[in-house]
Amino acid sequence: GLSTVNPRNIETVPLSEKSIDEFLTVLEDGGRTRLEGSLSSAAQLLDGRVLWNINSTAQGGGVAEMLDSLLPYMRGGQIDTRWNVVKGDGEFFAITKRIHNMLHGDCGDGGELGAAERATYEAVLEHSGAELCELAQPADVVILHDPQTAGLTAALKAHGASVVWRSHIGIDRPNEYTELAWQFLLPYLEGVDAFIFSRNAYVPEALAGRKIFIIQPSIDPHSHKNRLTSVEVAAAKVAEAGLIADASVDVRINPNGEETLLTGPPVELDGQPLVVQISRWDRLKDHLGVMQGFAEYVLPRHKAQLILAGPAASGVADDPEAAENLEQLFSAWRELPADARAQIHIACLPMDDINENAAIVNALQTRADIIIQKSLAEGFGLTVSEAMWKGKPVLASGVGGIADQIEDGLSGVLLSDPIDKAEFGEKLVALLEDPAGSQAIGAQARIRVRDNFLHDRQIAEHAELVAALLAAEPSG
Repeated sequence: GLSTVNPRNIETVPLSEKSIDEFLTVLEDGGRTRLEGSLSSAAQLLDGRVLWNINSTAQGGGVAEMLDSLLPYMRGGQIDTRWNVVKGDGEFFAITKRIHNMLHGDCGDGGELGAAERATYEAVLEHSGAELCELAQPADVVILHDPQTAGLTAALKAHGASVVWRSHIGIDRPNEYTELAWQFLLPYLEGVDAFIFSRNAYVPEALAGRKIFIIQPSIDPHSHKNRLTSVEVAAAKVAEAGLIADASVDVRINPNGEETLLTGPPVELDGQPLVVQISRWDRLKDHLGVMQGFAEYVLPRHKAQLILAGPAASGVADDPEAAENLEQLFSAWRELPADARAQIHIACLPMDDINENAAIVNALQTRADIIIQKSLAEGFGLTVSEAMWKGKPVLASGVGGIADQIEDGLSGVLLSDPIDKAEFGEKLVALLEDPAGSQAIGAQARIRVRDNFLHDRQIAEHAELVAALLAAEPSG
């Protein structure tokens, strides 16, 4: 009879190789010694083993972006690292998004995390786990990223692999929702050899005594999104993408791909400062609060243009809530007075070419005068590092990892209460009215990222973790 071929549940993401020499140009001597030393000892210990990274989407969202730029350098440093993505259906991603929101202390869609959800979650990961065990050798090391992959642990451990689970999200003070999320996840994490969190505060009490590594995320200064470019080049790029009006630049009409979707015609700056927030259409990024705070507390006092930009809603596979949040934002925008609508713009950036998307984001950050990240909760918030690297003053909520990046008043400005729109307006107006002070903050921001939040540090820490894990193994 006919054999039915199962669709693959695991997708391999192709990786290039990048030389770490590129980094050495931006590093001080100490950083160079650490990077080279840690890579070489990890490569020796791995010797013939593969370091796997498993997450749930190849594009969109910070984890995918980080792996895409981090792993090629590890390959360039003689570490055989590979990247695979687990596939799920709408039901699976609704459950994992619920866990994601709950780990941020938020009730999410209000759904359950009971026996039925467990069954759905396990059914999807059972197939992925079996396929992964066909790919990986028993002595390999596997890093599982976020709640979507926790359920793969048992199969991999039974196969003989070393398993590390990395949580990119969390909240400083646990509440009833974080408790529920951890109750769901902990049974899957029993066999894990080591854990990675972005902050100490995110480690739940239930993991006390386990092997925990704190590794903060980082950015690649050589990626399409973070390559430093001049304001002139950036201005031409955002005009070409149809975001900002410029009579000297032709808007590039893309006959086959997605267009930039904007709530009105291209923005006419006319010498006004440009304020930008760029993030996924996630309720916890509080686009609505930024828009309302800007309309109520900034526009009456200072003329400026605001662009809220994010990916085309169809472009992020594991975020089922994006389209709905975007629709709510459009509705709220339509209700603004006409003069406010003329100053506030919502932009969906095309995702059909990921490098082009990154180049537009880079240009928008470079062209902006001030960058906002008014998140209600934030695991780390790499958009903050990206903006700081470009020498921009960033006004952001003092939540989660944002508070680790910005030293308030020195390398950025923090909001003490992310939902206080009056405080947001006050601090934004202060930055707008003091261009020299804003520039000084931007200059400090750049140094802060160079010293703490570039990939060289994270590559070294990853290599040190792998070395610690393998050096502790009982010798055969």
